[in-house]
Amino acid sequence: MSKTAGDPERAVNGMLSVAQLLEEPRLARLYTFVLREGEVTIDNIVAELEIPRTTAYSDAGTLVELGVLTRDEEQKTHTYSAVPITLTANLDGDEYTITPTLIEAFGRSPRDQDLDLLIERHGLGKLAAALTYARPYAEGEMSERVAARELDFQQAFAIAVLQALRDVVLDMETVDPYFGEIRNAREQPSTAED
Repeated sequence: MSKTAGDPERAVNGMLSVAQLLEEPRLARLYTFVLREGEVTIDNIVAELEIPRTTAYSDAGTLVELGVLTRDEEQKTHTYSAVPITLTANLDGDEYTITPTLIEAFGRSPRDQDLDLLIERHGLGKLAAALTYARPYAEGEMSERVAARELDFQQAFAIAVLQALRDVVLDMETVDPYFGEIRNAREQPSTAED
């Protein structure tokens, strides 16, 4: 029996871990940093993320407890590595897969005023929706105008959000092992209702 099939405790704990990453941008940022780097020390975290050492230890410990980071304690200097995560939600036929790319976009929000404004005004769900348009936009398959219309954004705001998410997509497509599971807006039928 595989670890993912038939283990409700692991599944629910995984869901709660993803939920916590999507509630705290600092934890999301740390998680995706470790995922991108492969293996890091607290010194790497402090230097690259420019956070206090006590915060780095505390946040890394929290992520280890959540099960999304592992800590190798065999060496004098402990190293951390990320556990690639994914969560697929299905609500009455509407399915969306949360991957590290969405976690990265959320983690960037405090440092990117366009993403921060998007989340503040429209919520995390709209960030996920915008990410589905950012994939084809980054690949040159969709214009800002089409994405703005579909997302019901003013064109200037859509351009700013898509530019920010384009950077996320380009940074994560080779790092996120589940990148291919992110819905692409060009592949989904548009709905007349909204």
